[in-house]
Amino acid sequence: MHVLWLDSKLLQDNFLGDPVRRRIDVYVPHGHNGSDLPLLVDIVGFLSGGPVHSNWKNFGENLPERLDRLIGSGGMPPAVVALPDCFTRLGGNQYINSVVMGPWADIIRHEIVPFVEGRFACGGPGHRGIFGKSSGGYGAMVHALLYPDFWSAAACHSGDMGFELLFLGEFPKFLRALAKSGNDIEAWFRTFESREKHSGTDFEMLLMLAMCASYDPDPSCFMGLRLPVDIHTCELIPERWHNFLRWDPLVMAAENGQGLKKLKALFIDCGHDDQYNLLYGARRMHRLLDAQQIPHQYEEFPDNHSSIDYRMDKSLPILASALTG
Repeated sequence: MHVLWLDSKLLQDNFLGDPVRRRIDVYVPHGHNGSDLPLLVDIVGFLSGGPVHSNWKNFGENLPERLDRLIGSGGMPPAVVALPDCFTRLGGNQYINSVVMGPWADIIRHEIVPFVEGRFACGGPGHRGIFGKSSGGYGAMVHALLYPDFWSAAACHSGDMGFELLFLGEFPKFLRALAKSGNDIEAWFRTFESREKHSGTDFEMLLMLAMCASYDPDPSCFMGLRLPVDIHTCELIPERWHNFLRWDPLVMAAENGQGLKKLKALFIDCGHDDQYNLLYGARRMHRLLDAQQIPHQYEEFPDNHSSIDYRMDKSLPILASALTG
C-alpha cells in the first residue's frame, strides 16, 4: 500500500470550501512495482472516502486484503487499485461535474488517474477500469456512459438509477424534518455542522441536499442548495425535477448507451431486498442494455443494500481480466 497526496488544481477556490489536498491510497500487488498492470479506481458510497476501504475491518476483509486473496489465489489477474478521497462538505460525492460539488468527473480523469499512472507506470488507454457501490456504483455507471473513450471497464454495484423510485418517496420525509428548522435549509445545515453527534435522519437529509447540489445546483442559494419540490406542498417543480432526471443513468443510457459498446467489460448487480428500491432501476437498465444489444453482465443476489463488499469477488476479477494484456 502506498499513500499519495494530490494537490488538486481543479478544486482551487471550490464553492464548498473543501480541501484541495487529497489522499489517494494505492494498492500494488506483491511482487510487482505497478508497471504495465491495469489500473482500477475505487469510488465509494455516500458518507465515505476512498481510504475507508484501506482501514482494518472487523469480521471481514478490507479491500487490500481482498485483493491479496483474489490475486494470490489466481482468481484475479494482478492490478493496481487506487482509492481516492473524494469526500465533500455535503457528505459524499456522485462523481460528476457540478458548479457546487466540484468538477469531480474531471478531477478523477484529468488529475487522479494521470497522477497514479505517472507514479506507477500502470493503466493507460484500454487498461483503465472504475468500480463502486451505491453512489460509487452510480459514478461508475455514469463515467462508463459519458467517458467510454477513457474507461475500458466498469462495475456498478447497487448504483443509483430509476430516480423516481429512489427520490420521490424521500421528499415528504425530508420536508417534515426540515419543518423543524422553520423550513430553512441554512438554519438546518448550520445546526448540523455544529452538532457533536448526528442521527440517521441527519444523514438522510444531508444525502438529499448533496443530490440537489449534484443534479440541480444553484450557486445563488445558500451552499448552492435548492429543492426540486415546493417546500410547503411537496409538488414537483418541473424544470428542477427535469434537471434531476437528465442525470438518471436510465435516461442517459436511453440517449447515449451506444458508447458502452466500446467497453471491454460492464458488470451490474443489485440485491433482491435493496431498501432504496434500486433493484427495479437495475432491472430496467439490464432490459435497456439488452434492447440496445450492449454486452454486459447482470446479476441479482439475495441481500439488501448494506455490507455487500463481498460482491467485489465477482466484479474485480471480471474487470482485471478484461483489462489485462
